[in-house]
Amino acid sequence: MAAILMIVTSAGTMPNGERTGLWLEEFAVPYNTLRDAGHRITVASPKGGSTPIDPRSDEAAKHPEWRDAAQQLQQTQSLDGLKADDYAAVFIPGGHGTMFDFPDNPALGALLSDFQAQDKPIASVCHGPAAFVGVKRADGRPLVDGYTLTAFSDTEEKLVGLDDVVPFLLSKRLEQLGANVENSVPMLSHVKQDRLLITGQNPKSSARAAEMLANTLDQIVQEQGVALRAPARTFGQPDLRGPSR
Repeated sequence: MAAILMIVTSAGTMPNGERTGLWLEEFAVPYNTLRDAGHRITVASPKGGSTPIDPRSDEAAKHPEWRDAAQQLQQTQSLDGLKADDYAAVFIPGGHGTMFDFPDNPALGALLSDFQAQDKPIASVCHGPAAFVGVKRADGRPLVDGYTLTAFSDTEEKLVGLDDVVPFLLSKRLEQLGANVENSVPMLSHVKQDRLLITGQNPKSSARAAEMLANTLDQIVQEQGVALRAPARTFGQPDLRGPSR
């Protein structure tokens, strides 16, 4: 099956001193979904090493099925030197930590630009789309310009009381970059797919976003008539360009 890159935050503290990091559900649920579908997963982060987990989300003890995923966060690879050529898709979980080390990150931006240029699926949930801020396509336009997507809403940010702590409101910034942001009811699952970009609004969207990524990879295999192998190479431009859903 396919080789999938999952990118998580390295940021463990917000400017107000409050602990933050990865929202565990947004990693563990997609990790299990993609692993169980037979895909091979590499976990990376901006700094590499151990990934900080937002203490509000650290429920591994309540979810024994998350333990394997949590172990993968003990020693992540650094983004430096990773190439989109070696993966069939990328999945980016959120957590408030992403708001501080993902935007305008040169290594992350170059990697995502290459995934887009090679027509490879990019999936992300909640605050994960902070990774799209500062990323340019080959034509110089923002990565999300002209795409319909969803992300943690401005309303949700205010509901959790962190709208004055994050450097910007994520949905608003994505709109400023040219995205058509379609959010739904706070804290309920809501996922959008536009071509090869798959996004989920919040933690509850994690399972559906991962399922849609797995289905998209299956569709690519069916349309191309070949298996996705690791290292993966550019597999063309499948006909996934219809209306978002």
